[in-house]
Amino acid sequence: MASFLFVLLIVQGCSKAGEEVLLTGPTMGTTYSIKYVDITGAINQAEVGSNVAQLLDYLDGAMSTYQDQSELNRLNDSPVGDPFPVSSMLWQVLLIAEQVFDETKGAFDPTVGPLVDLWGFGPVDTDDRVPTQIEIDALLADVGFNYLKFIPFTQSVEKLRDIRIDLSAIAKGFAAERVADLLVDMGITDFLVEIGGELRGGGVNIAGQPWRIAVEAPALVRGEIKKVISLTDMGVATSGDYRNYFETDGVRYSHTIDPRTGRPIVHNLASVTVVVEDATQADALATGYMVLGQREALLMANHDGVAAFFLVKEQEQFVESNSRALDAYIKTQ
Repeated sequence: MASFLFVLLIVQGCSKAGEEVLLTGPTMGTTYSIKYVDITGAINQAEVGSNVAQLLDYLDGAMSTYQDQSELNRLNDSPVGDPFPVSSMLWQVLLIAEQVFDETKGAFDPTVGPLVDLWGFGPVDTDDRVPTQIEIDALLADVGFNYLKFIPFTQSVEKLRDIRIDLSAIAKGFAAERVADLLVDMGITDFLVEIGGELRGGGVNIAGQPWRIAVEAPALVRGEIKKVISLTDMGVATSGDYRNYFETDGVRYSHTIDPRTGRPIVHNLASVTVVVEDATQADALATGYMVLGQREALLMANHDGVAAFFLVKEQEQFVESNSRALDAYIKTQ
C-alpha cells in the first residue's frame, strides 16, 4: 500500500572485519535501500549499483500504472477476449497474485482500483462523496482477479471482462525478491533489501547475526518498538494506515476497500506485518489480511502457517496479537 503505519528499522549489532555497503535510490514512486556485506572487498560496488538500478527500471516499466506504455497498461488496454503475451517477470507476479487472491478468498484483488477511485482514495478527489449502491454495483461487475485467464502454453493472459489490474500492492515485494535474486547471482549472500517499506533479507549482517527488524508502533506512540523480528532468508511486508479516511454525516470511511463488497472495511485493524519466505507473497498477504480484519486474518494465518503480527486500534491505544508462526521470529530487544 502507499503508506505504512510501521517503520521497519534495522537494529544493528557489533561489527566485525569487512564492509557493509549501502545503496539507495528512487524507484516505483518510492525509494529503495539495499545493505549488503562485502567481507573480502572483492565485490564491484559500482557494478552492483548499476545492475540493481537497471533491474528496478525494467520492473517499473513492466508493472507501472503511471507509465502509459508499461507492459501492464498495455495489458489493461488490450481487448476483452484477446490473449495477451506477457514477459516472464509479469507472468510470475500475476501468478503469485492469483495464488494470494485464492488463498485470501478474494480479499487481495489487484482489480479493485476502480472502486478505490470511486470512493475518492485514488488520484482524483471526489470531495468525500459517498457513492450510491448502484454506482458500486456497476463497478463490481468488472472487479475480480478470477476474470483473468492464464494460458501457460503461450505464456499469455486473457481478460474475460473489462478488468483493470493495479499491482501496487504486490509490486514492491516482487521487486525486493528479484533484487535478492540478482544479488545472489552476483555472489552476494548477506543482504537486506528494502523497497517502499517491503523487505527481503538474505544471510546475516556484518556481525554474523540474523538481520533484526524493529517494528514500531503507530504515530500515537511514535518511537515505541512493539516487536523485533529476526530475519534470515525471509521477506517482510506491512500494510495499513488508519489515518487515511474521510468522514461524512458522522460516519468514518476507511481508504481500504473490500473488493468483495465494494465498500470500505469496518473493522479496527490498524496494521498487519507478514513474514514469509517470499517477499512478493508477504506484500500481497499483508494487503489481503488488512481487508479481512484481525479475527479472520489471524484464523487464516494460523491455518496456513503464516507468521503475522496485528495491531488493532482500540480508543487511544493499540492491542497487539500474532499468529503462532511468528513466535519463531520474535526476539527480545
